[in-house]
Amino acid sequence: MADLYENLYNKNILKDQPKFKLWRSAGLMLTYKCSASCDFCYYNCNPFQEGLMPIATAINAWKGLKRLAGDDEAKVHITGGEPFLYFDHLVELLKQARHENLGRIDQIETNASWAVNEETIRERIKILDSLGMDTLKISCDPFHLEYVDVENVHRLVDTAGKIIGKERVIVRWQEYLDNPVPIKTMSAIQKIAIYRENYKKYPFRFTSKAGPVLGKYFADKTLESIAQKNCTSTFRDAKGVHIDPFGNVFSGVCSGMIVGNVNAAGLDEIWKGLDWTNAEFFSSLFQNGPAAVLNEAIELGFQPLDFYASKCHLCTDLRQFFFDFGRYKRIIGPIQCYFKNEHKGGIGSIAGNE
Repeated sequence: MADLYENLYNKNILKDQPKFKLWRSAGLMLTYKCSASCDFCYYNCNPFQEGLMPIATAINAWKGLKRLAGDDEAKVHITGGEPFLYFDHLVELLKQARHENLGRIDQIETNASWAVNEETIRERIKILDSLGMDTLKISCDPFHLEYVDVENVHRLVDTAGKIIGKERVIVRWQEYLDNPVPIKTMSAIQKIAIYRENYKKYPFRFTSKAGPVLGKYFADKTLESIAQKNCTSTFRDAKGVHIDPFGNVFSGVCSGMIVGNVNAAGLDEIWKGLDWTNAEFFSSLFQNGPAAVLNEAIELGFQPLDFYASKCHLCTDLRQFFFDFGRYKRIIGPIQCYFKNEHKGGIGSIAGNE
């Protein structure tokens, strides 16, 4: 396990100041491709996206996390996109992790779109259980239910529960499985009403797709009020990272801002080299929030909205502009997290990869 003072930021602050925490969890995004295209997706995953994480990239990230957090504390989960779209690849990854003695996988996430019959479910769950899966986590909410039949979720929950035990099957969120929302038959106005109710119970971030697609329906904060909010705790206190199929490392769920790449350096080395007060683009957000780069964007032609849903909504809008403008290319990316249309104040249409 690394020592807190091995990190550059921690070395340069006063002893009584809060320290940049060790990353103890890593979400390995097997792919950006997904059978769903949820409006709140942090990574703009959809059926047209591409990218499949090489096994070597996953293993390197896993090893780096263990060096950083220690064998007992390091927790790795596999997510996407929809990892079950590449089930054979997922199996090979877990076999290699077992060969490398990396320990059990904390969670594997899915939306259950593949769970069309009990035979397939039994076969796959038994394989994953034998390869060290601790928990199966199933997404079930108004966004996913627009693309996945609730019968699939029920089928997966019931069948997997019989094989590995109900306590090892998590539904996010159980209330929408018990009382599913008929989102597929609703009008746009009805959907927004449901999204509002969902947000009150389970707040989501307005990053990637959620910013331009949903942000306008929740926008009630002025730029002046958002300017008072920084991102210090967001970065400093992040419990872990997500790593995309290309090795890009995102702090927490702050998608579309690359803090490093595990194909170039170990995850532990990336953590050690981070100084939030002296890092291009990140230092502005860390100390003063997204409003700190607002004037720079305006000088380049950015036209802010009158209201935003949150500081994350403003940040997403600004980063989309910088992405279109070709600014901060080393940090603002990859293309999968952004729209490829002309910037129009944060409102646009989703497109897949080229």
